[in-house]
Amino acid sequence: MKKNRLLFLALPVLMILLGLVVYQYGYLRVKEELAVIREEQAAKEKTLQKVLAIIAQRPSLEKELAALKEQRKSDNAKLIEGDSPTLASASLQEMVKVMVTSRGGVISSERVGKVEDILPLTPGHPEEEAKAGKGKRNPGDKKTKAAEMSRFKIITVSVDFVAPDVGALRDILFFVETKTPYLIIKELDPRVRNFKEPRELMVKMDVSALYGGK
Repeated sequence: MKKNRLLFLALPVLMILLGLVVYQYGYLRVKEELAVIREEQAAKEKTLQKVLAIIAQRPSLEKELAALKEQRKSDNAKLIEGDSPTLASASLQEMVKVMVTSRGGVISSERVGKVEDILPLTPGHPEEEAKAGKGKRNPGDKKTKAAEMSRFKIITVSVDFVAPDVGALRDILFFVETKTPYLIIKELDPRVRNFKEPRELMVKMDVSALYGGK
């Protein structure tokens, strides 16, 4: 009888303990797993939204890329072409030669000048700000400067020629200044060949172009 009473009293306790175990290892675990699943689902939905946004932007991105390619092509057309500065100089030399001879000029000598490095200084550039007293250069600026200088170079050719008259010289200068790629007359020294017959001109001309490398 006493044992039955103890069993009767212990049974509710066991039921409570069983309920706690079920709650702890059943309900709470399932709840945690559901929370993890919801978080993963939310993360996947965010990723999907980003992918869909990128896909939606694809036409505009492709259009922008095409515009940038055309801009780059246009910019490259302004530079003298060549696999190396030496070949670019030879190409420039041939251009100038054709311009002079096509207008009746007679070339007496032609030379390729020294290739010069160029460092474009733009507003906000560290070196430009340093000159203006707006900032100090840091060690990384030297690397930036070296990289820019190694890319763009100025090539120059010099020609001595005889122009048949002033009109021919004017046409030659016009061809040089309006040529693509862009050419610049760096130095010009025309002189009358014969003062008794001031017609032909002896001309020394230096022409420069910008080489962008490969």
